[in-house]
Amino acid sequence: MMCRYAIYGPYKDIYACFTCRKVFKQISANELNKAENSDREYKCPQCGAAMNDMGHDFKAPKQNDVKQWTKVEILYKHGFTYHSCGCGGPGYRPARLTEVEDFFNKELENCTRKD
Repeated sequence: MMCRYAIYGPYKDIYACFTCRKVFKQISANELNKAENSDREYKCPQCGAAMNDMGHDFKAPKQNDVKQWTKVEILYKHGFTYHSCGCGGPGYRPARLTEVEDFFNKELENCTRKD
């Protein structure tokens, strides 16, 4: 079976602005030719800050939910986004800001076990 995004795409990529706490869909890298896309940086239309590629499976919190946006930003800065092929999703992500530390500790344990 083929992945959902391969069958029904191309999809626009979801980018988040952590300053404004908003998301915007942008043309995906697959829709642009490689030369045009190599150094492409999307800026927030509202504040001009660089936006962050969150992946197709990202569901933005409400704009006024500062704790959830803080959680998402912390996860992003540690390399946890919401990219997937559409089949199984991006994997577990903590639901609350208070769960982030435990999530990182478990991820670290899993990495240590593999080594």
